[in-house]
Amino acid sequence: MADSPTLSVVIPIHNEATYLRGALEHLHTELGDLGERYEIILAENGSTDGTVEIAAAIAEQHSDTRMITLPLADYGAAMRSGFREAAGDWVVNFDIDYFSGAFLQAALEKAEAADLVLASKRAQGADDRRGLLRRTGTLVFNLVLRFLFGSRVSDTHGMKMVRRQVVEAVVPLVDSTQDLFDTELVIRAERAGYRIAEVPAVVEEQRDTRSPFLSRVPRTLAGLARIRWRLWQER
Repeated sequence: MADSPTLSVVIPIHNEATYLRGALEHLHTELGDLGERYEIILAENGSTDGTVEIAAAIAEQHSDTRMITLPLADYGAAMRSGFREAAGDWVVNFDIDYFSGAFLQAALEKAEAADLVLASKRAQGADDRRGLLRRTGTLVFNLVLRFLFGSRVSDTHGMKMVRRQVVEAVVPLVDSTQDLFDTELVIRAERAGYRIAEVPAVVEEQRDTRSPFLSRVPRTLAGLARIRWRLWQER
């Protein structure tokens, strides 16, 4: 459509009542500086703290912001629903505490030569300021992806910008939710031959991690095994 936005920014939110309004004000400023038409899709999932009411009020105040609601807390399912709702030429995944206008500017500069642009915490020039455990976890996770899937990308988690045609072709095939929706999306896009570019990311945690890192490891390994099995079955 001629009046569709260039960017659809999808942000899963869960129990963010105390954080949401200030973060979105900052995000609106960064997106406005890009000079591109955009929409923000708040993909609320299973909140119990007033997030729904605050997000609805923000959407009422801003014509470029809308909210969708899922009954259960599921980050990946929220992201998938937001991607399906997106109207932009490019669909962007941000977290409410991890977004960057500088990344989008760099990603848009690569738009002609790429179908998917990833913000990589491990690419040359990246500045990962997280603790040693989380940096090591990212390295090990990437090595597992290389072993199981032959992936050549250096990071699948975090900010990304995906061409709408890739979203329409690949998202319906993605079965993973929780922590691995974006990983399966990237793996499937890579295996389908879409052009992937990486931009070095600056990563600095804005607040304490909300879920213990080590507690996610068994679930993540089991999820990767399921993805590998599904891809084998599809061959």
